[in-house]
Amino acid sequence: MRPFLFSLILLFSSFSFAQKKLIVLGDSLTEGYGVAKEAAFPAVLEKKLHEAGKKEWTIINAGVSGSTTASGLSRMKWVFKSKPDVVLLALGANDGLRGLKVEDSEKHLAQSIEYAQSQKVKVILGGLYMPPNYGKDYTDKFKKMYESLAKKYKLTFIPFILDKVAGNPKYNLADGIHPNEEGHKIIADNVFSVLKGAL
Repeated sequence: MRPFLFSLILLFSSFSFAQKKLIVLGDSLTEGYGVAKEAAFPAVLEKKLHEAGKKEWTIINAGVSGSTTASGLSRMKWVFKSKPDVVLLALGANDGLRGLKVEDSEKHLAQSIEYAQSQKVKVILGGLYMPPNYGKDYTDKFKKMYESLAKKYKLTFIPFILDKVAGNPKYNLADGIHPNEEGHKIIADNVFSVLKGAL
């Protein structure tokens, strides 16, 4: 009987390991434009979590190139069919690059956050900055958008997921916008430093 009970314990343990899901909802930065899927930061992040002993977590890459915050709510409703425990919301880069109104971006992000919270899913917000050539007023408002949302909704907050990557040719593809494999490793480190204590 004892070997049988031991087998049952192992079986239930393996089930519990596969039960926690974290969805990264983002754009081409999340999807891993220009690099292999396994080199994009969500995949690298999952490996880091497993190496840290958090083997029960699976990370789902829900990045879609070109997407803006306006798509956040509808996409979230779709991916939430997989019953996630946590969502990392990393949208807004395309809004900024297109010079869209910060007020509209903030409204769209708020809708996504409110929906996730209504579904009892923990939200981690990934902040983004705009380059200085967009003007001080716009870049300041863009940065403060994430800060105010994190404060209002009491979210775990990563101030700048592209820290040490943005603007550095060493860590980006030739277009100067999308991270290369080394850049994705740094992004994974940035997210992991916050995530390890939040999960």
